[in-house]
Amino acid sequence: MQTILLQAQGGQASMIYQLVLWAGIIGVFYFFMIRPQQKKQKDQKKFLEELKKGDEIVTIGGLHGTVVSVYESTVTVEVDGKGTKLKFEKSSISRKVSTPAA
Repeated sequence: MQTILLQAQGGQASMIYQLVLWAGIIGVFYFFMIRPQQKKQKDQKKFLEELKKGDEIVTIGGLHGTVVSVYESTVTVEVDGKGTKLKFEKSSISRKVSTPAA
């Protein structure tokens, strides 16, 4: 009879251990996967909102150019010095071109 009671108590401790383990896995998943992705999306949104005329940018497709005009959802980009202009969605802008320090 005593062995049955001891086994039942061990089951409760095992269940608590499993709950703590799952909470730890979910916490690690959140802090290493979800949270950084949300921060990256927030930074990208801020970058697109601050986009202005004269910025040198790179599109997702790898096209380099200079911003000529900015509208609500689109950007006109000059892709060469000869006046060739293309219109892109803001969401297709990947990053600004970093200029090397002198």
